[in-house]
Order: sequence, then C-alpha cells, then structure tokens
Amino acid sequence: MENKNAYFIPVIKDNNLFLKFFPALEGGKALEVKEVAEYLNREGYNEVDFRMLSQAVTAKTPADVYIGDAMGNPFNEKVIISLSLDSMLVRASFYPPAETGRNITLEDIQDELAHEQIVYGIDENMVNALLREREYCTEYLIGKGTPPTIGKDAKIEYYFSTNQSLKPKHNEDGSVNYHELNIISKVEKDQLIARLIPAVPGQPGHDVFGNELKPREVQSLHLSYANNIYVSDDGTELYSEVTGHASLVQGKVFVSGVYEVPADVDNSIGNINYPGNVSVKGNVKSGFVIHADGDIVVEGVVEGAELYAGGQIIVQRGIHGMGKGLLSAKGNVVIKFIESATVRSGGYIETESIIQSKVSANTEINVSGGKGFIMGGIVRASSKISARTIGSSMGTATNVEVGIEPGKQERYAQLQQEAKELGKKIEMIRPVLINYTQKLKAGISLSADKIAFMKTQVSALKTLQGQLAPINEEMNTLRLEFMTAGRAKVEVQNVIYPGVTIKISEQSLTTKEERKYCQFVVTDGEVKAMNL
Repeated sequence: MENKNAYFIPVIKDNNLFLKFFPALEGGKALEVKEVAEYLNREGYNEVDFRMLSQAVTAKTPADVYIGDAMGNPFNEKVIISLSLDSMLVRASFYPPAETGRNITLEDIQDELAHEQIVYGIDENMVNALLREREYCTEYLIGKGTPPTIGKDAKIEYYFSTNQSLKPKHNEDGSVNYHELNIISKVEKDQLIARLIPAVPGQPGHDVFGNELKPREVQSLHLSYANNIYVSDDGTELYSEVTGHASLVQGKVFVSGVYEVPADVDNSIGNINYPGNVSVKGNVKSGFVIHADGDIVVEGVVEGAELYAGGQIIVQRGIHGMGKGLLSAKGNVVIKFIESATVRSGGYIETESIIQSKVSANTEINVSGGKGFIMGGIVRASSKISARTIGSSMGTATNVEVGIEPGKQERYAQLQQEAKELGKKIEMIRPVLINYTQKLKAGISLSADKIAFMKTQVSALKTLQGQLAPINEEMNTLRLEFMTAGRAKVEVQNVIYPGVTIKISEQSLTTKEERKYCQFVVTDGEVKAMNL
C-alpha cells in the first residue's frame, strides 16, 4: 500500500548502512528527528549526526543519509510497542526491512508484547489486519485496557421543601401572600415524603498489564427519620402517618402533627405545649404562651403573648406586643407587622412594618409591602436589612445593625490564642515521636522506659488533637460569619430620615439628613451611603 506518512528504509551497500528518507504525501505526517534517532539507538547506532538527519526529514524529495558500518545486521522489519502514561493504550509502529531483511511475523509482535509484559486488551483482529497491510512510521492502536465503570452514589429524593431559607410568595405590591405560602411543607396522611435510590457500585477494570483497576467507592445513604413516619417493606420509601408538616433537620426527616385551635387562644384554651405544629385560627390573647417543637401559624393577631417555635412562626395579621409580646423561632418568621414586641429568628424575618420593637434575625430582615417602614427600636441582622423607609420625620431614635457582634470578634481572638497554645504543645511532641519511630524502623531496640514514655506522648498528642478539633470547627464557623459581615449592608428603597443610627460590625453612623434610594456599607473602614 502507498505510504502516506513520511518514512525511511534502511539500505545496505558494501556493508555500509544508509537510510533513505521519503517525504510525506499530501495530508500525511512528517517524520521527527527524535523518532529516527531512537530507531538507530535500538539498532546500536548511538552516535548520530542530527544535522544531517534534520536535513533529510525536512527535504521535499527523497534523500539518502550515511549512518555507518552495517555491522552484519540484516535489518529485518521492526515493530516498536509504546504505552500511554496511564498504561491503558497500546500502540505499535512498524519500520521497513532492508532489501535482504525479512518481514515481521505474528510471533515477532507477540514477543514484543511479552517483552513489555502486556497481557490484556490486545485487539487480535487489528494485529492480523496489520500483518496483511500497514504503513511505516505510523502509529496504530492495537490494544487498550478496560477502565472501571463509574458507579452511582446513593441519593434521597424528598417530596417536600427542604430549603430552610425559602422566601414566601409576594403580591404585586410587595406584601406577603398568606394564602399561598410556600415556606411550610404540608403533608397528608399516607403521603410519600422521601425515597432512597440505592447506590450502584462500579465494576473494576484492567490496564494492559492485567492489573485490576478498582472503581471509585460509591457513597451509600440511609433514610433517617423520626416519629409519625412509616417505611415501605423494602426500606426505600418514607410515608407520613399523619397530616402535618414535614421538615429536614441535619439529614433527618421529621413529620409533626398539627394541634389546631379553632378560635382564639384565651382562657378557654390556656397555654399550649405541643411536640408538633400549632395552628391557631383566631388570635393569641395577652398573657398566654405557646410552645411548639414545629411551626406555629396564627391566622389572627398576637397580643402580649409569648410564642416559641422549634420551626417557623407565621402570623398573618401581626403582633401588637404592648411591650411584652415575644416571638422566638429557630426557623424563619413571616408576619404582617411588628409593634411593641420582641421578635427573634434563627433564619430570616419577612414583615411589612416594624414599630418600636426589638427585632433580630440570624440572616436578613426584609421590610417590604405596604409602607415597609422601620420606626424606633433596635433591628439587627447578620447580613442584610432592607426596608422602604427607616426612621421618621419626627426624628424617632431608630437603631439598625448588621454584621458581626463585637462579642464574636472577641471570641474569635480567644479561640486563636487557644489554638496557638495547643499547636505549640503538639509541635513539641511530634519531633519526639518521629525520632522514636525512625529508631524502631531502623531496628534499634528501645528500653522499656523509653517505650512507656513514647506511649504517654502518643496519648498526650491524641488528647491535644481532640482539644484542638472543636476549636478549629468554631473558628471556621466564625470565619464564615466574618466573610458575610464584610458584605453586610442596609438597603433603603425609599427614604431614610435623620436620627437613624446604622451600625455595621463595629463601625457606626448616625444620619444627619434625609436620603433616598441608597444603601449603607463599610468602605475604607467607615460606614458610607451609596446610591442603589
């Protein structure tokens, strides 16, 4: 067959070796000097004139290059086996014989493969085809290993909302649509709430040396759940035993039943302490207390009452706290308005107005819809507070704070010092243990006293590492909060009046004049107003 790529033929004249070079045809690949030099090195010709070879491989017409004494070598046809770096691909390149040399045989190829210890994945059909017809100085893929198949990690599909920061739907005017709240996952009795899709392990593969290639370990999962849930016979599906609210807490599925109050929480009902969710169709009167492990939903008004929820608190008509009302939720708080009350949220707070209240949220506070104002009191959030109006034209003292509390910064500095001291103690022990370990590896016997001392040092190291781990974990948590605090801001979508004190971490500013459509951030170590 015609050789499209450039190639060379060994020619022996009067016991001298020449290489005759043929340039590539159109579309063919040129030769590289390195390939020719490696061929000659394998034949015992270590001193090569690279300048002459370079001229020959770049010539546009056939060219002869004198190499040296033929040394009685018949120059049979050769096959060179090469491997990919990952030992998964085997390639063969063929080099022509001299006029008196013989052509390659199947046994020659098998010998070369055996020499390279290649025992797996050879394409015998390809090898036989190449024995019938082949181009010289051309690489052919003649074998490949089998990569391991990729398994599938187990996964769990949840049929309720697991997003703890999901925001409620809003009407066109920005107010909350309490009729289509999407932040509570209601489930019905016998409803499928979770399904486990088991892991599928991968299959091992082999490289061309026959070595087994193990597949990646797949991640297995299991369904974790609490009360009010039953499991399918095959253990892969969870169903709710009751009508209630579903939630996912640290990978565990909870379904809480609903304690429903058809009217007001007053003397006819008394205080409520329920291990699930509480739904109040009316109001919560002053002086009464509701404790719920799950969510609390009040369709009316909360007066001077106290509500404590392990989940979210939703009050459709707001709270008139009269200075003693309290809402405390580990989750989010969604409420029409807040007046003369204390409200604490482990997530975000969504409301239409805040008047003379103490309000704090672990993430952000959004005062939107209606007039969307904050007037009087203290309002705190870690990342963002957004409102249409802050303060009043009467100069009502209003405090708005975002970012990290100074106490947390002090705690971080304390943890850094503790970590530093523990680190010093650990670094004093490590060289001692390394020294003893090296002696043992070298076969040097140690006295009983030294072995006992080494054991005490190992125990001390484990104790110190155990003390350091929770410190590092707390520091990482605070570090993430600091990163958030650096981006903390206060947004004003309409107007902010004079007399408002804005505090971002440790920096503060009291407004002296009315401003509109702005945001307050820390820049160059100061709280500054910028246009939205």
